[in-house]
Amino acid sequence: MTDRPAYSVSRLTLTDFRNYASLRLEPDARLVALAGANGAGKTNLLEALSLLVPGRGLRGAEFAQILRQGGAGTWAVAASAHCPAGEVQLGTAWQPGEGEDNSQSRSVMIDGLQQRSSGALGNWLRMVWLTPAMDRLFTGSPGERRRFLDRIVMLFDAEHGTRVNAFEKLMRERNRLLEDVSPDRAWLSSLEAQMAETGVAIAAGRVGALSHLAQYLAKDDGASPFPWGEVVIEGTLEAHVDEWPAVESEDHYRHLLAEGRAADRAAGRALQGPHRSDLRVTHGPKAMAAELCSTGEQKALLIGLVLAQARAVKALNGGAPILLLDEIAAHLDPARRKALFGLLDGLGGQVFMTGTEASLFDGAGPSAVVYQVENGQIVESKSSHGE
Repeated sequence: MTDRPAYSVSRLTLTDFRNYASLRLEPDARLVALAGANGAGKTNLLEALSLLVPGRGLRGAEFAQILRQGGAGTWAVAASAHCPAGEVQLGTAWQPGEGEDNSQSRSVMIDGLQQRSSGALGNWLRMVWLTPAMDRLFTGSPGERRRFLDRIVMLFDAEHGTRVNAFEKLMRERNRLLEDVSPDRAWLSSLEAQMAETGVAIAAGRVGALSHLAQYLAKDDGASPFPWGEVVIEGTLEAHVDEWPAVESEDHYRHLLAEGRAADRAAGRALQGPHRSDLRVTHGPKAMAAELCSTGEQKALLIGLVLAQARAVKALNGGAPILLLDEIAAHLDPARRKALFGLLDGLGGQVFMTGTEASLFDGAGPSAVVYQVENGQIVESKSSHGE
């Protein structure tokens, strides 16, 4: 790449990761297309890239499941990356027995130094992904939409994921304490105070991120193949932080928790808090709730949301995030595919796309390179650089 994007990966190395015994990929293009049959390992590559940011990756898989069958019993991902702060060497690996829960823990290295958690990766790369499983986002569970929302927030606030994890840990501890016949009230009050502080910070992060994103959900006359949408959070806590000072919001939530102990004990979970919020999206040009739109309209709306996130990150940080778009071209007609490639090229960031046929990426332009993926091997296609 002659002009390296603000966020990009110049070398990716895999060891015993899914169906890859060993792989070294050095993408020298902004638009990187991976073509191959189903099961060839295209999505596995995107998953490896997604583990270069905090969390469990685009599949959300348990780390033990990522091991290559017949491998050494460990897996590793390493990358040379570029970010606004400069060049950085990133690495993450998993082996049985690490941490308190060996199915979830992974080690992380940044420039050769061991990190306490994957949260440290959030200081280096920004990444957005879109997978076929997300096609059900608007009709799926509120939990799916909250995770989608929280990934948006993490694009602007690297510590947001840490706060979400901390809140969930506090909530589980409170749930266990409420199971006691005579719980320690002082300890309950302490946990609820911490939950209130952390919960309000989570809600404030969500409100702030969507406020920033809204500026880049470009309103148009409806002619765009990827329509703009309106996004709102349905949540008591988010509504409060949007109107009240943080201290008042914390006091109010702490009071709700204290008053709701009996109901929460009966339910076996906290009935109020940021873990109960939902993300609602409206198809802007049609003024229709996203869940009522056709599947094609929902897909186009999702792509529009992803592009808006990329524009928002670019405006804030000086460069678009890395985009991971799994099977992105499968259900788009040629006109929409060409329009998408043009928009992606215009962002100026690095994009990794997958598809079953190399021909799906025809017309991606000189910024693109196509790789053929087959049985854990990758070679650059002879018809690599689109029209």
